[in-house]
Amino acid sequence: MISLYAWMPPARRKHPRPGPASFDGYDETEAASGQRLAEALVARFAKAPEATADGTRPDTHEVLVTHAYPIAWLVRHALDAPPSRWLGLNSGNTALTIIHYRDGLPPTIVMFNDMSHLPPDLRWTGFREGLRP
Repeated sequence: MISLYAWMPPARRKHPRPGPASFDGYDETEAASGQRLAEALVARFAKAPEATADGTRPDTHEVLVTHAYPIAWLVRHALDAPPSRWLGLNSGNTALTIIHYRDGLPPTIVMFNDMSHLPPDLRWTGFREGLRP
């Protein structure tokens, strides 16, 4: 499991400090560690499949089971949004997000935060009461 809880945007001096109070008190060491985790997440998952020896690209499907923050970081990256924008991308517990990576094309967000596989009483868990529909 990959966690980005310790990471805040490295250029935080250029942006107002967004996000929940749970990020108060992090230090530069934690921020640098989180940035390394974010970079590793992108390097591992945010790419098209590599070509095989015969030059073809296999059709692969990878499942990443993680927390909402790494999902938000990958969606932010796929949309080419500024680093601080990952904090506004919230997803529910067990929600599904699909990002399609193809060689030579920008990533495609196929679905984000899909909870249709859950019974209604389990949807929107992980969101505070004011954000639930």
